[in-house]
Amino acid sequence: MIKLDIPGEGNDKTAEGPSVGPRGIFCGHEDTVEDVAFCPSSAQEFCSVGDDSCLILWDARVGTGPTIKVEKAHDADLHCVDWNPHDDNLILTGSADNTVRMFDRRNLTSNGVGSPIYKFEGHRAAVLCVQWSPDESSVFGSSAEDGLLNIWDYDKVGKKVERPSKSPSTPAGLFFQHAGHRDKVVDFHWNASDPWTVVSVSDDCDSTGGGGTLQIWRMSDLIYRPEEEVLAELEKFKSHVISCASKP
Repeated sequence: MIKLDIPGEGNDKTAEGPSVGPRGIFCGHEDTVEDVAFCPSSAQEFCSVGDDSCLILWDARVGTGPTIKVEKAHDADLHCVDWNPHDDNLILTGSADNTVRMFDRRNLTSNGVGSPIYKFEGHRAAVLCVQWSPDESSVFGSSAEDGLLNIWDYDKVGKKVERPSKSPSTPAGLFFQHAGHRDKVVDFHWNASDPWTVVSVSDDCDSTGGGGTLQIWRMSDLIYRPEEEVLAELEKFKSHVISCASKP
């Protein structure tokens, strides 16, 4: 069950002030609802995921039932969902099956089995949070119980990479991994005012005996800038290189 609330509406009052009454109650999941996200281009459309392994799309204009219900969107409970703010056809989901999947809502069918256009495999434990970059339409992050926060670019999936130092085992689309936390990364957020800056939080209680940890970080621009631009900038330093080697 999902409640769509509007501040100030409803009949219940308290001594402290007005309460919030639901505009609508939406039923369609068969287990706990874990996350919801509004469509960035519509005030009436949103999506939800839950422990029933379903991804559901809703439209408040047409009633309180699902408009599209994708069953078995993952092979386990779904923990998180995010709608692409640059392209409202693309939706990300993260799951206890350790994967992130990307769906195109134009290809979804009601009561159908989920058919993601991409499946991203780079975590070793349940994915807890996914979020699109506010600056780059193809870039997103994912955090998980393995203590990692991965940064992905789906535009890089399937493209040939000429860098010899790149590990052949690197998952498709993964181009940065933040490993500064000591336990599961339960949440993170991109800074909309400072490109490529991220704040992330982890549950370090078991490993440190204390509370959680919050980190603010930003990757080097040498990582995300166009390769030709980076190589041109580094060219002036090649005379300082004495020797180098790469693993086969």
